Amino acid sequence: MKPNYDTAQEKNDNTILFSKVVKAGKRIYYVDVKRDRREELYLSITESKRIKDGTDETRPVFEKHKIFLYREDLEKFTEAFSEAVDYTRANSPEPAPRERQPENKSEETESESLKFDIEF
Repeated sequence: MKPNYDTAQEKNDNTILFSKVVKAGKRIYYVDVKRDRREELYLSITESKRIKDGTDETRPVFEKHKIFLYREDLEKFTEAFSEAVDYTRANSPEPAPRERQPENKSEETESESLKFDIEF
């Protein structure tokens, strides 16, 4: 039997206030801003990876990983993330072409423009 939760509160817990989707081959990244029960905002970053294609009879199978970041951790996370990106760019050869090219220029611009320049 399902517990009897206050539906307004339950809906509030699942509300996405802002969302950005980054498509990358078989992976999709969702960067969402949500509100918790104490009315605090947090980031929810989800990686969804298709591990098995669907058929006419079955649905595709996805593997999901989530990270939740609260405001007090954003500055440290942003700094570490930026340093890791800078290091990777400086120490990696040019990336090989992806298996799938963007269908239009706006899709390419959208994924390239996702940055973590957050000021507090």
